[in-house]
Amino acid sequence: MSPEPPAKPEDTASGTDMPVPAPGSPGEPRGRGHRAPPPKKKLSLILAELAEDGARERISVADLVQILQARAFGALLLVFALPNVLPAPPGTSGILGLPLLYLAAQMMLGKPAWLPAFISKRSMLREDFGALITRVTPMLMRAERLLVPRLPALSTPLAQQLVGGLCLVLAIVLVLPIPLGNMLPAFAICLIALGILERDGAWILGGSATGLLALLIVYGVIYAMIRAAMFVIFNAF
Repeated sequence: MSPEPPAKPEDTASGTDMPVPAPGSPGEPRGRGHRAPPPKKKLSLILAELAEDGARERISVADLVQILQARAFGALLLVFALPNVLPAPPGTSGILGLPLLYLAAQMMLGKPAWLPAFISKRSMLREDFGALITRVTPMLMRAERLLVPRLPALSTPLAQQLVGGLCLVLAIVLVLPIPLGNMLPAFAICLIALGILERDGAWILGGSATGLLALLIVYGVIYAMIRAAMFVIFNAF
């Protein structure tokens, strides 16, 4: 019996023993049309780029909504709640605090993000915005490294509407002149917003628990204030 003839060059890939993959097969190298989508840009990087945009003299609420709207309510709630957690330049809370009421109400109703003109036209100097972002970025970057998609049941549209109702109550408490009534509710909204942003149900759950705790503390503060006022009134007359 004569030996088998050697394989032809066209039967092998570049003269090796590996077969040439058929077009469209899993082993075929991906062409330009099959490139994986680029990774989603982190929120901390988006805010840093906005703060460094020398073409802008001021940063308005409308600018933030336009840039962050594609990332849904998570990014918008976070941006407007953070200034109420940390010390910020004068007037910052007045500019960025009121939108929380509108955004939380729209989230609860399942509506797209929208703000009236008297809010969206408010602005602050880019230097002040940059100073705020510089202080917030390290904390935000640490949080972004911990966020992973989990507990998907808490990221469904219905769950987000329920969480939006809690955020609305927290936003109402936040804007009221109540001692110790702004930092903890704002922190709870930030946790919820980060969870929504990255579909991390654990953070949404933690933020909701923090929000309920904040409401309990605020109730205690209001109750103590009422009792103190009644004590003064009854002892004065």
